Amino acid sequence: MAGMTPSERLHQAFIACVSEGRLPAPSRLDTVLGDDALLGLFQDQTSSRLLDIVSRRMARNRESFYTIGSAGHEGNAAVAAALRIDDPAFLHYRSCAFALARHRQQPVGDAVRDALLAFTASAEDPVSGGRHKVIGSRAHWIPPQTSTIASHLPKAMGTAHALGLYRRVAHRDVGLAADSLAICSFGDASLNHSTTQGALNTAAWAAFQGSPMPLLLVCEDNGIGISTPTPVGWVEASVRARPGIHYISCDGRDLLDTYRAACLARDHVRLHRRPAFLHFRTVRLLGHAGTDAETGYRSAAQIAEDEAQDPLLMTASTLIDRGLMTAAAIVDSYRREEHRIETLAKEVATRPKLTTSADVMASLLPMPHNAPAPPLPDEPLRAALFGRDARQFDRPLSLSRHINLALADLMLQYSDTLVFGEDVAKKGGVYGVTRGLLDKFGPARVTNTLLDEQSILGLAIGLAQCGYLPIAEIQYLAYLHNAEDQLRGEAATLSFFSNRQFSNGMVVRIAGLAYQKGFGGHFHNDNSIAVLRDIPGLVVATPSCGRDAAGLLRTCVDLAHREQRVVVFLEPIALYMTTDLFSPGDNLWAAPYPSPAAQEHIAPGSVHATDGGSALAIVSYANGYYLSTQAAQTLREEDGIDATLVDLRWLQPLPEASLLEALRDCECVLIVDECRRSGSVSEALMTLLQESLPGVRAARITALDSFIPLGDAAYTVLPDREGIVSAARQLLSGSP
Repeated sequence: MAGMTPSERLHQAFIACVSEGRLPAPSRLDTVLGDDALLGLFQDQTSSRLLDIVSRRMARNRESFYTIGSAGHEGNAAVAAALRIDDPAFLHYRSCAFALARHRQQPVGDAVRDALLAFTASAEDPVSGGRHKVIGSRAHWIPPQTSTIASHLPKAMGTAHALGLYRRVAHRDVGLAADSLAICSFGDASLNHSTTQGALNTAAWAAFQGSPMPLLLVCEDNGIGISTPTPVGWVEASVRARPGIHYISCDGRDLLDTYRAACLARDHVRLHRRPAFLHFRTVRLLGHAGTDAETGYRSAAQIAEDEAQDPLLMTASTLIDRGLMTAAAIVDSYRREEHRIETLAKEVATRPKLTTSADVMASLLPMPHNAPAPPLPDEPLRAALFGRDARQFDRPLSLSRHINLALADLMLQYSDTLVFGEDVAKKGGVYGVTRGLLDKFGPARVTNTLLDEQSILGLAIGLAQCGYLPIAEIQYLAYLHNAEDQLRGEAATLSFFSNRQFSNGMVVRIAGLAYQKGFGGHFHNDNSIAVLRDIPGLVVATPSCGRDAAGLLRTCVDLAHREQRVVVFLEPIALYMTTDLFSPGDNLWAAPYPSPAAQEHIAPGSVHATDGGSALAIVSYANGYYLSTQAAQTLREEDGIDATLVDLRWLQPLPEASLLEALRDCECVLIVDECRRSGSVSEALMTLLQESLPGVRAARITALDSFIPLGDAAYTVLPDREGIVSAARQLLSGSP
């Protein structure tokens, strides 16, 4: 076999070993897996292996573009056989045999041809529509994952939490049962990722305190992470002692042992609604990926040792031992499947590809459910819910109270909403914004989480996929950054990589931005939102005052409910309790709380503009809009300039059309941006004005490119009222 590629050598070695009887000892386990089922699983293993072989042949002709394969892991077909179609499966990239086995339970189309369409990035790929080689299926409840290392574990954990709530909290029907469980597979190297550790810890923590967590974790341990060996015994030692997680191991090369262990794990999870960890020990064949030359870091003896443990050889040996197939029949079946896949590959290689940007971007936004919002509750029901709080409705209220009351109204109207985050329950959050919601709606719908933002966002994704409308809270904007991949790489990409077949509509509330007094410093005064604004499809909204807060939040929830959008509601901490504008006690930044029926509808992409003059417009948001309102009074009183004030409200995507309409008659535009000069909203706004209103004189005032220090020093790097006034005067005078 000298001169052969590794994949062809493995291919020919299987045929030779079976033909010559050079097989490992067969499995002698007794299981309830019948002969027909065993034969079917071997067919799935064979098809998965040959897809790996053929995809590498296609790659040499530039017909296949992604060759991380499943060779060595084909035993996961037995895990699929132990589960149901309505057990949502979050799979890593070596799970092709699992997907084929699940397809066998409910055939829809040709699973092998569909896999080849994914390999070739064909627009006819039924999963992603040609956007990535993914393993997924809407019909079989396999949400697609891309090159997952560990980022899918938090949402698998969140899905298990959602399934645990099914008997207690109403939800939209998505085709899952009250006794469904979530399965998540990953590699031994991924076990060491902090994201995995966070998800495992959250699952164990929930189970330890008795919360339902029907989660089956499958660690497919092949002993090596790309080129780094996993220490022998590490996986078991690091997991077995975890409280709340039931550990089971199996020989992943042996279909019967794998099926036995998978059934035990399944029964534990389904019966007890607690997590199980299936340690699936196997081998990795053909290197990490098609481009990986493992001879550079493994000896020929090590590679040969693993190839001798080929799971397909183990299954072939078992079939022969049980008299289900002869060696000749196995080779003949293998050859016929090879021919079938080669024939399909030639045909699939000619199928259409994505050719335009419009085609590529067509799935960025999820498919709207177009389900109308639930009817508004009647006033007696609201009165009973709010009790004495209703006496405050007609009084001037701060931003935080508007958000609090709006959350209560929304939770009353939308029975599938859940509010969760750090300290949001009895304490009501750091700033009391969720205070009282626990008493009104109970612990199943208002829940404290661990101090782990990845798990919070994973909960939101999992809940959303299972038919809930999650409203997650991230305690501070700076705390988002260690978890933002859950938004970027998981939540926002789900529609894109599933061709709009899956969605996870949600609202993420984040307390953030600067100007907070008394409890400042960078980690509580973060003024960088660039990380949010470059995520395709994500919506970011921010209120500046109570006047807009409830209506804006209601629109955000509607976007998540009806259009299945992922929405971030950014709340300016410094304005939470602010009621005065120009002088103490004037209450001009406060407003009464209107009933939902009377709340202004704030359309996505709409700005709020005052009726000022045409000489100057000041465009801002959040704290900047508050300061601009103060600066406008100074300009009016001292300079006789009546400026038009524009509150953006929507930061991603920018409300370009309504903003340009508000500015079309203005001579000068000053942009006030409380975020850093680099990577800020103001950069995009200046570009927009240059491209669309080139005759307008424009300038911007921003925060400096600095982290926020503690104490009064913070205001040395942030825009202030005096600076806005000065910048406006310079702009009006034509000074640089």
